[in-house]
Amino acid sequence: MLSMCLESLGMALCLAGSLLVMVACGLPMWKVTAFIESNIVVAQTIWDGLWMSCVVQSTGQMQCKIHDSVLALTQDLQTARALTVIAAVFGVVALTVTLAGAQCTNCIQQESLKGRVVCTGGVIYITSGLFMLVPLCWMANNIIVDFHNPQIPPSKKREIGAAIYIGWAATALLLMGGGLLCCSFSQGERGGYPIKYSPTKSITSNGDKKYYV
Repeated sequence: MLSMCLESLGMALCLAGSLLVMVACGLPMWKVTAFIESNIVVAQTIWDGLWMSCVVQSTGQMQCKIHDSVLALTQDLQTARALTVIAAVFGVVALTVTLAGAQCTNCIQQESLKGRVVCTGGVIYITSGLFMLVPLCWMANNIIVDFHNPQIPPSKKREIGAAIYIGWAATALLLMGGGLLCCSFSQGERGGYPIKYSPTKSITSNGDKKYYV
């Protein structure tokens, strides 16, 4: 019962984390305009994402442009693109593996093998979270360094966008969910150690039978 509860909770957390990874990958708000010094009142806000850049006017109108060339992007953007896509793919693979070994499905009949499959899915989820964590921290570090660089003009400085915070939340869910899936693997609870009963010994008497009251 405890194993099933841990498994269900882990799958729910990992599924939510995988969805947030896809949302963070598609959102253009990885870098946003920094409102500092005389740049407080502006007519437009600039969003920079992995796949496009958007300009939001003060009137509410928004115009987006997809990045023309991958080679023209900075190294952190190229790495973030690759790792976030890999993290999303790993999330889909881990979901398939975990469902195959879940206790609520009959894809695998052997209980001990089911536990190993679910544990493998948890490891893949943890790997997906680590793949997502690397570009998030790298991008946030570059934004902070550029923000405090006096050689960069205020109009070129950016702040951490909502997509990075969503990515951090996704990473936390994937790591916690993957850990719960690994913890749910218990051979004792899944039948890895069956209970053995010692054979009963029959008492026979060759002599006279004695009856006690």
